[in-house]
Amino acid sequence: MYPAPAGTCLAFDFGEARIGVAQGGAEVGIAHPLQTVSGEGNERKFAAIARLIEEWRPDYLVVGLPVHSDGTEHELTRLARKFGRRLHGRFGLPVYWADERLTSLYAESLLGEAQVFGRKQKAVSDSVAAQAILQGFFAGGAVEFFDGRE
Repeated sequence: MYPAPAGTCLAFDFGEARIGVAQGGAEVGIAHPLQTVSGEGNERKFAAIARLIEEWRPDYLVVGLPVHSDGTEHELTRLARKFGRRLHGRFGLPVYWADERLTSLYAESLLGEAQVFGRKQKAVSDSVAAQAILQGFFAGGAVEFFDGRE
């Protein structure tokens, strides 16, 4: 495990259609949902992420690593790793991969408690899932780390 380092962080709940984004700092251990990035093509998504990185100036990035409930990997696991490596390649920031099991369920539950349903829930569920990924990272660290060196 890799513990959460000090500094500001952006976290991502990666999906092929939408990417939830959250922000937080390990010093206080609190994460906040920011937005959901979507759109046609990777270039638009990365342009939106670039604007967030410019605005928040994170020290590092966290990407949720999707796996089956028993920990086995699947195609989205490979794509999330690729996304994290691309983030590092474009922005030069260290990337941590955090376990994201059950974060979507947590986000749905949290939004349900807040009485956010239907279209409103869909619009924010990915960024709330990114918030859950980041909170889990602050509490338990990362399962993998990448800074460009193998």
